[in-house]
Amino acid sequence: MATSSLAPPEVPMELHATNRDKLVKSLRQQLSELTRPLHGFVLLQGGEEQTRHDTDHAELFRQESYFAYLFGVREPGFYGAIDIATGKSILFAPRLPAEYAVWLGEIKPSSHFKERYTVSKVHYTDEIVEVLHEEYKEQGKPLLFLLHGLNTDSNNFSKPAEFKGIEKFKTDLNTLHPILAECRVFKSDLELVLIQYANDISSEAHVEVMRKITVGMKEYQLESMFLHHTYMYGGCRHCSYTCICATGENSAVLHYGHAAAPNDRTFEDGDMALLDMGAEYQFYGSDITCSFPVNGKFTSDQRLIYNAMAVLQAHNTVISTMKPGVNWIDMHKLAERIILDSLKTGCILVGEVDDMMVKRLGAVFMPHGLGHFLGIDTHDTGGYLGGLERPKEPGLKSLRTVRELQEGMVITVEPGCYFIDALLVPAMENLETSKFFNCQIIGRFKSFGGVRIESDVYVTSNGCKNMTNVPRETWEIEAVMAGSPWPLDKSSIPSENGRGIK
Repeated sequence: MATSSLAPPEVPMELHATNRDKLVKSLRQQLSELTRPLHGFVLLQGGEEQTRHDTDHAELFRQESYFAYLFGVREPGFYGAIDIATGKSILFAPRLPAEYAVWLGEIKPSSHFKERYTVSKVHYTDEIVEVLHEEYKEQGKPLLFLLHGLNTDSNNFSKPAEFKGIEKFKTDLNTLHPILAECRVFKSDLELVLIQYANDISSEAHVEVMRKITVGMKEYQLESMFLHHTYMYGGCRHCSYTCICATGENSAVLHYGHAAAPNDRTFEDGDMALLDMGAEYQFYGSDITCSFPVNGKFTSDQRLIYNAMAVLQAHNTVISTMKPGVNWIDMHKLAERIILDSLKTGCILVGEVDDMMVKRLGAVFMPHGLGHFLGIDTHDTGGYLGGLERPKEPGLKSLRTVRELQEGMVITVEPGCYFIDALLVPAMENLETSKFFNCQIIGRFKSFGGVRIESDVYVTSNGCKNMTNVPRETWEIEAVMAGSPWPLDKSSIPSENGRGIK
């Protein structure tokens, strides 16, 4: 029976107060540099509860991420304001009807929210106009800094706050978004505690799935095991994203697990599994991918793609190279080069790796970016701030950031190698790239699928820390799947020469 050594940590509201202080400091600095007055209010609108299409079925609510970052409020229907001049914070709660108490529980007084979320004041949403005018100490209409800006991962725009009476204020739609998005890039110690916990419980759940997997199961059973463990033992009601539980050829589908491909294949002996799953705890997420054979033993071909010759080596080399000042495009190209060199060593590719890099052959086998910022969102904000442009070359155009690494960032490292017909066939037919393929050998991998190894990494002052703790070496995976505890007692695991691994 599964158990856990972990316990869900308490979340101090100091975390969100610290985030507000960071925003106010950054906003004041920007306004000072532009010789603009240091007054007005940041005003954000929290998320609204949504129903399923035209029914009255309420979907499980999860707070809008920017609002969660600044206020930590878990209920829908709130607004939040921060006075730039004083730093004071004000929550505006919805005024609930009397029947709420019958169907949904006690109607909490404003004092409850003031104490729970440690803000300066709490009022009702129908008092926004009156309260902000009273709080404003300058002449004329109060200025509201509203959140409006492009999310470069979704290409959607954040929604600025709307309320009755907004015409009685001046509004600024341009200043807040880039500053607040940049604040989210650099994690505080309190944020790191939650991200580490999400990694710990998710790592533990991944190991539990490795131990319980059996040939002949459905992919969704692996998803179910993961979700059960992270909720039952970790208190994680939300997942960071839809679980990807891909086996066999499905592991070459980068975002498998969606409604049209719902983790429903029955996997077979000899298949590889690619499991991309991460729990979310108190808004902060994790993003972990493990790849392993469903029967617990790697074949020679599986070792070739997975092991030190390819994806694992790329993963480990990138992490060992990461430190402040390193450019993320260079890390992506480093991973590509290692994978291409490994495929050449395995006789899948022929020719000079330098020539392959020029022709962007790496994008055929790893079409996605090397990684992304992680925090309150799985694909966290800040990838292309400050006028940075997305590259246009294959593979590189999928990068979710091109920034230089800085201390305080949390970013995923997720190299992969996939055999995707939609990319392989055109490349093998192209006059400029067909010469690199050993057609006889590559045919052996037509139904292989793919391998991805993903860890969440925190950039320190002089290097980085891997926050993820799962079996990565092939011998570690095989030992855990055979019943060994994790972490392993390495001295008890026989190596290929018969001696314990030290």
